[in-house]
Amino acid sequence: MPQLVLTVIGDDRAGLVAALADVVSGLGGNWERSEMAQLAGKFAGIVVVTVPAENVDAMVAATETLDGLLKVTAYPAAPTEGGDSKVLTIDILGSDRPGIVHEIASVLGSRGSSIESMTTATREAPMGGGMLFEARVVVRVPTTDNFADVRADLERVAAELMVDLAIEDGN
Repeated sequence: MPQLVLTVIGDDRAGLVAALADVVSGLGGNWERSEMAQLAGKFAGIVVVTVPAENVDAMVAATETLDGLLKVTAYPAAPTEGGDSKVLTIDILGSDRPGIVHEIASVLGSRGSSIESMTTATREAPMGGGMLFEARVVVRVPTTDNFADVRADLERVAAELMVDLAIEDGN
C-alpha cells in the first residue's frame, strides 16, 4: 500500500486527532507513525499513513475537508535512502541564546549527517534566573565519517556556545 505523509496544524482543541483518524480509517488506511504536539496554542504534527492505492486521491481530498479544524497537507512518502550509517543521540543543555540550533545543525549538515528527530525546549533556570535551552537530537551519521571527528566538531561548537553536550552511540 502507498504511504502518505500528512502535515497537520490547527488551533488546539479537543477532537483534532479523532477527526483525522476518522478520515484515515474511513478510507481503509492505517495510521503508522506520528509526532504531534501542542505548541503556543496550536496543535501540529506529522503523520505517516498507508492507504489502499485506489483510495489515495480520496484520502487527499478527504483531508482537505478538515479545513476549519486542521490544515492538512498530504505528500507521497519519499523512498528511504540506503547506505550504512550510525545513529547518535545528542543532548544539549545550556543558557538560552540565539543560534544554538543553527550552530549544531550546521556542523551536522556539513558532515553529511541527517537529523532524524529533534526536540527542543526552554525553561527557567533553577536558582540562577534566566532561561535554559535543552535539546535532544537523534542523528544518522554516515559510517564513512570518522565518529571521533564528528564528536570533536560538536564539542568545539558546544564550548563556543557554552552549553553542555552529551553524545550517545545508538548502535
